Amino acid sequence: MNTKNFKGILTALITPFKNGALDIASFDTLVEWQIEQGIHGLVPCGTTGESPVLTDDEHKIIVERCIAIAKGRVPVIAGAGSNNTAKSVAMGEHARKAGADGILVVAPYYNKPTQNGMIAHFSTVSEAAALPTIVYNIPGRSVVNITPATMKALAALPYIAGVKDATGDLTRPTTTRLDCGDGFIQLSGEDATTAGFLAQGGHGAISVTSNIAPAACAEVYNAWMAKDFTRFDAVRDMLHPLHQTLFSETSPSPIKFGMSRMGLCRNELRLPLLPASPETEVALAALLDTLSLPAPMKKAA
Repeated sequence: MNTKNFKGILTALITPFKNGALDIASFDTLVEWQIEQGIHGLVPCGTTGESPVLTDDEHKIIVERCIAIAKGRVPVIAGAGSNNTAKSVAMGEHARKAGADGILVVAPYYNKPTQNGMIAHFSTVSEAAALPTIVYNIPGRSVVNITPATMKALAALPYIAGVKDATGDLTRPTTTRLDCGDGFIQLSGEDATTAGFLAQGGHGAISVTSNIAPAACAEVYNAWMAKDFTRFDAVRDMLHPLHQTLFSETSPSPIKFGMSRMGLCRNELRLPLLPASPETEVALAALLDTLSLPAPMKKAA
């Protein structure tokens, strides 16, 4: 498997909506801007992309548009997660046919499978897709936690390439590296832990914050790799209040408000999610004014 480009900061892209429908123009602008700003990869149709409320056709459209706009300049790891193994298989097969570089598959939520059930799920989906597969461990949303022993078993499967770890447990990357080897890609799923994740043996992050700060988020990884720890510390500390504010409510509500304020999309979500509270909007607006982050020249209508 070619996963050498899966390292760094990959953006968990939002899905822009306009009057209830997909806003493809804003999505195309967002993808192009992300690449211009130096992001290392793109992940459409994950949790941040509100994948649970996308129709199957909408999911396919977003994945296909992301791949078409990226044109191979950065890897695209398409979301293919579901608590229905057959549906996840179908999304993985579509990702392969569309030209994705890999797929992201979340631990099945609500069903509460056993550890063996999760091994069977990830094995079935990854083999059907025949693509490098990033396992998404996020017990806060899926209820089940993929144990280190299960991760070791998954790493032995032919298409399982790595993990997006949103446990918040900074002992996990070192444990996983020792169990699975340094070739097993480890990406943080919690923006505020990215720096610590790198120090503990991780390879980067799948980031929410990079939707509005791609250059700064990418710089954390770039500075780490260059061993420029003065720059690393400065950018890490600059981003920390932004990470905290963006996750003060259920994501992607705060990030969509921030992006709408920058002209990147409308502040529109689908139920059961609502826009961020007025208190979060005020706090985030003040923070964005202080940071003065760059935005695309073309504004979302």
